[in-house]
Amino acid sequence: MTTFALAPALPLHAAGKYVAAAYIVFVVVILIYVMIMAVRLSRTERALVELNGDIAKRDAAAADPAESAARDDVRPPGLDREPAPAGRGPGDSSL
Repeated sequence: MTTFALAPALPLHAAGKYVAAAYIVFVVVILIYVMIMAVRLSRTERALVELNGDIAKRDAAAADPAESAARDDVRPPGLDREPAPAGRGPGDSSL
């Protein structure tokens, strides 16, 4: 026999408060999930607005040839090194 067959059933008037509590817990969990997704969405939107602003600044700077020439003289760090050879690197295994 299974445990469900051995467990006595609750009368409907006694089980009602447990069913209501289960629904309340379920709704609270859904609301928490929706709030977390809203926070993540707002952070993503802020990052997207910032990136769009950076792209607009870059495009505006590219339209100005004097500023573009001054920017070409300054190289970002790390570009003077040669790229790593293609092949085995520090994390690669022979397996």
